[in-house]
Amino acid sequence: MTSAPSPASRLAALLPDLSPLRSSADFRLLWVQGLVTYFGSFMAMIALPLQIKELTGSPLAVGAMGAVELVPLVVFGLYGGALADAVDRRKVILGTEAGLGLLALILLVNAALPTPLLWPLYVVAAGVSALAGLQRPALDSLMARIVPHEQLTAAAALNSLRWQFGAITGPAVAGLVVAYAGHATAYTVTVATFAASVVLCLRLTPAPPAQDSARPSLRGIVEGARYAWSRPVLLGTYAVDMAAMFFAFPNAIFPFLADELNADWSLGLMYAADSIGSLVLGLTSGWTSRVRRHGLFVVFGAAVWGLAIAGAGWFGNVWLVLVCLAVAGAGDMLSGLGRSTIWNQTIPEELRGRLAGIEVLSYSVGPQLGQVRAGAMAGWTGTRAAVWSGGVACVASVALLSALLPRLLTYDSETDEDALRRRRAKGAGATGTAGAAPEAGLSEA
Repeated sequence: MTSAPSPASRLAALLPDLSPLRSSADFRLLWVQGLVTYFGSFMAMIALPLQIKELTGSPLAVGAMGAVELVPLVVFGLYGGALADAVDRRKVILGTEAGLGLLALILLVNAALPTPLLWPLYVVAAGVSALAGLQRPALDSLMARIVPHEQLTAAAALNSLRWQFGAITGPAVAGLVVAYAGHATAYTVTVATFAASVVLCLRLTPAPPAQDSARPSLRGIVEGARYAWSRPVLLGTYAVDMAAMFFAFPNAIFPFLADELNADWSLGLMYAADSIGSLVLGLTSGWTSRVRRHGLFVVFGAAVWGLAIAGAGWFGNVWLVLVCLAVAGAGDMLSGLGRSTIWNQTIPEELRGRLAGIEVLSYSVGPQLGQVRAGAMAGWTGTRAAVWSGGVACVASVALLSALLPRLLTYDSETDEDALRRRRAKGAGATGTAGAAPEAGLSEA
């Protein structure tokens, strides 16, 4: 008779799967690099809207930052996807990290002026959006090459843990730094983290494109979009995430929500709460490596996100608001794990960069538009109404999309044709390093 698992073994099964860190040196480098960069990025992410609020006192002016970031993100995100399929991805990552560091330096110089200017804040926000659009496809498409196929969900969970650490510590520290040391100090920390990131990126293994790769072009971008459109599962991941973020991403109006709740002290916690929820899920994510139905992750996680955001707007007690935001973060991470796993399991290597560009739009355009929606809605209906109504709309849109794209709900990594094809291709050609041979793709499809 088989004995029941001990409490210790059950606990170990919940802990994060560290196998990607052990099996890939490049993954370890990128993990540490991201840990450093995210901390500095979140410092600036909090300091920037706070500075706009101090200079203008307008929720619309803060929300307009999303509108300024939108066009560069769309244009450079799509181009960055094509670029990632055509050039060495390591060079793209290195160059954009250096550029982001220079933009942080501009914020530092402006903050040090006797009277800081408003317009450079929007210019830098647009520049950061453009460089992030160029970088993220290269970063995201590199994951599927340097991590073994069976470890992709574990890698996504570890990457999310890294992001959550920055999202928790960055806002929490930024709130204190801005309050007691000023914006310039926060931007100084950001500059230092990007300098360290560049040093780490220099150690990455080159990641050249396939030998027959074409130069970045509109035709190549269209080819990637056609592939995504022809795959209902991929289409569902993009649509669910964009809808959830558009309707239920109220971060831009958190300063006004804190004011309305008479809890100015809670602002940093509001920005960090969803990341705390994500961190809790990430620290108990060992079980996710054994799941095959990742489409359910996407849908269920997005629905939890919307319900929790609705609660955050409805409740008038600041502690209940913070709990709701933490639950929302757990739902968002679950949905993100499902999206990342499906993308890495099913997309052919020669289209990975271009599809990563579309992925950038799916999880970035939604929040940018969501900031504009939240800011405009708050000016019209009030802050709390803007938050809870967006959460309700999120749940409704997720339900509708699930009905329209049922294959997302039935996705199974063991039976899906694209997942099986990519697993065979990686087993035949990949070596688990950044310089691995390209995988077979559409030509074999």
